[in-house]
Amino acid sequence: MKKKKPTSFCEIPSEENPAAAGVNKDAFYRHKGNFSWTGVTDQPYKTAGTEWSDVIRRVLIGAHGETTRFHVRYFEIAPGGRSSLEQHRHEHVVICVRGEGLMLSGKRRRKLKFMDTAYIAPGSVHRLSNPLEEPFGFLCIVNSRRDRPKIAGTPKS
Repeated sequence: MKKKKPTSFCEIPSEENPAAAGVNKDAFYRHKGNFSWTGVTDQPYKTAGTEWSDVIRRVLIGAHGETTRFHVRYFEIAPGGRSSLEQHRHEHVVICVRGEGLMLSGKRRRKLKFMDTAYIAPGSVHRLSNPLEEPFGFLCIVNSRRDRPKIAGTPKS
């Protein structure tokens, strides 16, 4: 009798996995200042929904034909903005690189400052927000193959 291999979160299908085409090449994206990079364009955070506001997304690694098992994205939340309150089966890492912001993860609220690093476990309900007057930017590292987030509802703040 064969043992079943456990399913890895990296094996969850994703529409955002250009690596499926099998293209792999070296890449370099020069930082231009103001948290933008050559060859990297702004993308919408999400295409629909009202539970989030004032978020931009820049995919540094994972949208240019790389075959990595991870994606590195830069998100920036404008003053007063927030990501959606969501949960999903994949894990991710958040590293604050600009300003400060708040992270709700499970029942804990934490202030994120420059170079603070957070691990968000699979299934954890989470949201990032910016109650301050300066942009809040962070790198987000996720599996290249991942499930779609599920909106978790609206917290009191």
